[in-house]
Amino acid sequence: MSRWARTCLAAALSAATIPGAAFAADSAFARASSDKLDQATAERFAKLALACAGREYPNKPEHVLESAADAKTPKELHPSFYGCYDWHSSVHGHWLLARLLKTQPDLPSAPAIRARLSAALSREAIAGEVAYLTAKSNRGFERPYGWAWTLRLANELSRWDDPDAKAWSANLEPLEQAVVARFLDYLPKLTKPVRTGVHPNTAFALAEALDYARATGKADLEKTVVSRSHYYYGADRACPLAYEPSGEDFFSPCFEEADLMRRVLPQAEFSRWLKNFLPSLSPAISKKAFRFEPAVAADPTDPRLVHLDGLNLSRAWTMKGIARALPAGDARRGVLETSSAEHARAGLARVSSGNYEGEHWLASFAVYSLTDAGLSK
Repeated sequence: MSRWARTCLAAALSAATIPGAAFAADSAFARASSDKLDQATAERFAKLALACAGREYPNKPEHVLESAADAKTPKELHPSFYGCYDWHSSVHGHWLLARLLKTQPDLPSAPAIRARLSAALSREAIAGEVAYLTAKSNRGFERPYGWAWTLRLANELSRWDDPDAKAWSANLEPLEQAVVARFLDYLPKLTKPVRTGVHPNTAFALAEALDYARATGKADLEKTVVSRSHYYYGADRACPLAYEPSGEDFFSPCFEEADLMRRVLPQAEFSRWLKNFLPSLSPAISKKAFRFEPAVAADPTDPRLVHLDGLNLSRAWTMKGIARALPAGDARRGVLETSSAEHARAGLARVSSGNYEGEHWLASFAVYSLTDAGLSK
């Protein structure tokens, strides 16, 4: 990490920088490796997700009221995914639990994880979620971010040889099918991609949908996603990295797009596409021109400024994926891998701050990055 990044990160981690802020960076997370997940850290991440998955309040619903009868509590609206502050965070919090239990079945919290997943992914609870999602007034509910995480959860469960996971997968299937139907209806109507660094980002959602489609054999969805990816991004040039990040981003629009296209294009074609899309990565100039510093969230108690901590983690996983998609010996691989590790270290240092604004979701981004979720076959 550069001197500039170390200075900024140290300042942000200091409690003195913001009077009264609960700036308790966890040293265990700060020391966590940027390329693996040990059991102690996995257990800490699992406890963060367990602490919020059944916590109904505070809550930020995305809810359309058509009458007074629609004024209900989060748990009444969402019998499965009512915790973790908002619906999408609850979905990816449950994905985190599934991912950790699958990859590290001997975690001390394994029984609690199984109990939590069994409650959230019961047939009755999922039926309530399907009823909500398919209501006419909820046509745009969680589009596309929550949809993407639902398919990531379904993807995880579908590839897990575990009796409980098979039951959870079967129970989740009606919601999974509803989300697929939403994607197939929506994408042909989306004439331009959404190039934001927050929830509506199109590239992230397409990447998750494509991984799911390939893992589960959904040929129609795969064909649609690949076609729309070419249409939206195939001719893109010179993505303006210098303009990133915006002050509340948790995605890099440029790197999310490249992370999608490395899934869509054959290696040689992707290599050529990336040269035009991110010319600053060119082997001839990258060592001088490519300096992509980790972002610094100055106040982890602000629910939108803290997005920048997640940005470091999503940058880490996208840069790693892009690097691995390039040919062996490509000079851009080393540049991207070094930057990915810097961003991972910066993001991991901030997962456990003692503030619910970040703790209800950052562990999911950390686990996605550390377990190579987007690279799994």
